Amino acid sequence: MTLVHVAGVGKMGLPMAGHFHAAGQAVTVSDPSEARLQLARSHGLQVADAGAAMARADIIVSSLPNDAALRQVGAQVAAAARRGAIYVDTSTVSQQASAEVAQVLAAAGVPYLRTTLSGNNKMAEAAQLTVMASGPRAAYDSVLPLLKTLGPNQFYLGEAEQARLMKLVVNLMIAQTSAMLAEALTLGRKGGLAWGDMWQVLGASAVASPIVKAKSAQLSQRDFTPTFTVEQMIKDLTLILGAGADSHVPLPQTALTYQLMQAALAQGDGQDDYAAIIKTVERSAGLPADGQEDV
Repeated sequence: MTLVHVAGVGKMGLPMAGHFHAAGQAVTVSDPSEARLQLARSHGLQVADAGAAMARADIIVSSLPNDAALRQVGAQVAAAARRGAIYVDTSTVSQQASAEVAQVLAAAGVPYLRTTLSGNNKMAEAAQLTVMASGPRAAYDSVLPLLKTLGPNQFYLGEAEQARLMKLVVNLMIAQTSAMLAEALTLGRKGGLAWGDMWQVLGASAVASPIVKAKSAQLSQRDFTPTFTVEQMIKDLTLILGAGADSHVPLPQTALTYQLMQAALAQGDGQDDYAAIIKTVERSAGLPADGQEDV
């Protein structure tokens, strides 16, 4: 039986820990939030002191909110992990912070796998995530059975920060899809098309990508309950634009989408789903953003 410690049991970390546990692994969890720990306990997971659990674990998995948290947990892993343990981080963070953590872990002799995930919390709960990994190939091969519990597709991309960049590439396209929908739906609505009719046609058309189909049931009812918030997308777009600047890649459409997300935040939609930029564009076209008459 593999001893797995999961650091961070937020909306993604908690279902991942649950899948590891259901697969027969010995799982402990830690989190700075007592509320999240109570929720983990209610799911049958064992809460443990992070340092002590890391010292015993065969595999340490983290799901963290930002660069600062990764640096902190990476240093903790380097100090606590036993010889032969593998560190797997699933966070969306910058390539620079990840490379810094890689140096710290290399000095401590801890193999470090960058394992980014495509999918939201509902997909995490349903074990339908796409896994993108980079780091030492031997570490990837060793933890692959564990990664397969998260979803049907796993991709190994290289020895360094490739998984971090691939996650940003994917999220760039997700953000741009929301911007495309915002303009298209606002054009149709301003011209008199019924909201529900537009979603029916889009779902049956050539543009019905998996992300459009995934959003259609909720957004056709103008339900902006978040799977990923405007504030979270602003964070990711900041990372994407930073990566573009580092590589001297112009990203003008992404920059505009970032500004639309900032407008949504300023208009009070920061905790709504990132698709709330639909409301931002509607307001700019003089349409009421509640849209109730169209549902």
